[in-house]
Amino acid sequence: MIRARRAGSDRGSVSVELVILGPVLLFFVLAIFFAGRYALAQQSVQAAAAEAARAASIARSAGEASGSATGAASASLANQDVSCLTRSVSVDTSAFAQDPGTPGLVTATVSCQVDMSDLAFPGIPGNRTLEATMSSPIDTYRSRQG
Repeated sequence: MIRARRAGSDRGSVSVELVILGPVLLFFVLAIFFAGRYALAQQSVQAAAAEAARAASIARSAGEASGSATGAASASLANQDVSCLTRSVSVDTSAFAQDPGTPGLVTATVSCQVDMSDLAFPGIPGNRTLEATMSSPIDTYRSRQG
């Protein structure tokens, strides 16, 4: 039996659709992958800032607080497998100078430059600087050393 060929045949339309939609779908998958990596890195930096603030708040002096905060932030980022090209931890320890009985907060800011160049997609920056700031209260009636 011989089939008659129709004038408006759809033969080959799937191939054309695949060629057109393939790169678009690939772009969406890569965009989702980038957004996921960015969100995980941002969450890791926030967790490191929270750890730094907590470590600083239980220290006895401002100098000890800065060292404890830096160590806690580094350990937190290492535990979460976040490698920073450059990392900085700044701690506001001005509350240690207040008299006992006065409420105070220690604030830690963690900044981390994360390498995203391994995604290798046009329009995605090679490095992103992520920053997070967290605070933790100092025990109101604990002795403090400036």
